[in-house]
Amino acid sequence: MDEIHAAHGGLDIAIVNGGNASRGRSVVDTDEKELWNLVETHALGPHQLCRAFIPEMRKKGGGHVVFISSVATKGMAGNGAPYNMGKAAMEALALTLAKEELAHRIHVNIVAPGLVETDMGVRLARAMQGKSKEEMQDLRAMDAAAPFGRVCQPEDIAGAVLFLLSPWSGYVTGQRIEVDGGSSGIRR
Repeated sequence: MDEIHAAHGGLDIAIVNGGNASRGRSVVDTDEKELWNLVETHALGPHQLCRAFIPEMRKKGGGHVVFISSVATKGMAGNGAPYNMGKAAMEALALTLAKEELAHRIHVNIVAPGLVETDMGVRLARAMQGKSKEEMQDLRAMDAAAPFGRVCQPEDIAGAVLFLLSPWSGYVTGQRIEVDGGSSGIRR
C-alpha cells in the first residue's frame, strides 16, 4: 500500500472483490476448514485491505469503496453454506464501514451480482444444479429462464460499479445494488 500511495498520491477508489466458490455443500456437510477458507477470502481479506487503505482515504478527505458481493446473501439457496456465509460476513463489514466512515466522507456500497457468465459462474451453476461439466458447459443453458432472456455479464456489474464511483452517486452510501436482471426480487 505504501508504494501505491507514494506513486499515485493516495487512494481515492477501492473495489473489494474476493472470488472463491464453494463446492455446493449444505450447512451440515460443510466442514470447518472449507468454511474458514471462504470466510478468509470474503471477509478477513477485505477487512485487512480496509485497514490498509481507509486511513489514507481519511487523510485525503474522502473516497469510494465498492464491495462485490452476491445476491446469495439475500435469497440464500441451499447447498451454498460456505459461500453464502462468507459473502454475508463481507456485507456486514461493508455496512459497518459505511456507518463508521460517514464523517470522513468515504462512500461505502455493495454491488451484489447474480450468476455471471464467467468460469466461476459456470462452476457455481453446476454446483447449485448438481450437473457435471459435460452437462453444463456455460450458463447460456439457463438463458431462457433468466430475466431479459440472458445471464448477467461482467459489463453489467461494471456499470453498477461505475455509477457508484460517479458524481451521480454523491449522496449514496451504505447501499446494496443487486445486478441480477430482477431475478432475486421480481417474479414473472
